[in-house]
Amino acid sequence: MSNNSYQSYPGEYDHWYDQNRPEYLSELACVEESLPTVGVGLEIGVGTGRFAVPLGIEWGVDPAREMLIRARERGLRVIQGQGEVLPFDSRSFDYVVMVTVLCFLPSPEMVIKDAHRVLKEGGRLIVGFVDRESYLGKIYQAKKSKSRFYRDAEFYSVPDVMKLLPSASWREIEIRQTLFESTDEKTIVQTSRGGYGEGGFVVVSAGKA
Repeated sequence: MSNNSYQSYPGEYDHWYDQNRPEYLSELACVEESLPTVGVGLEIGVGTGRFAVPLGIEWGVDPAREMLIRARERGLRVIQGQGEVLPFDSRSFDYVVMVTVLCFLPSPEMVIKDAHRVLKEGGRLIVGFVDRESYLGKIYQAKKSKSRFYRDAEFYSVPDVMKLLPSASWREIEIRQTLFESTDEKTIVQTSRGGYGEGGFVVVSAGKA
């Protein structure tokens, strides 16, 4: 779970959210609609805290120390570490969040397995990602060789993500989507809706079985 660009260019990473505010807020709203209303949360791959802070997520973990400095300045409780071996006791959290992290993981199965471990019984995992099969996923894939951050990304489709959530471990799976290509006005915050296949950004949430 590493990308040297995230360690070396935290300011450039942070600036994307300011430059692309409507897209960021649309993604943020979609994730928020999938979160439990109460409980203690952890974000894996918390970065500079651009999702965790407004969503009220208390804890974050990330391998990039420079990112965590900014996250800590924003008031988050953060630990440098890997998603494959989370530095937390079992059954510590009510929910675990991962946003645009899956595509950078060499072992997504291991990260999701350890997320399952640190969740309390009945806790939820929330995974936000750019759908590889969507119009947005195709744009990202076409441009990724020129991107400092996405050069080595491995994008996933919704069926791919579902395969990472075996029924023996996860239940009550819900899917939401946003960032629709058909939206005429690209400068507004888009409303999310259930399902997938139209939105470029998808959130899959699942309860710990």
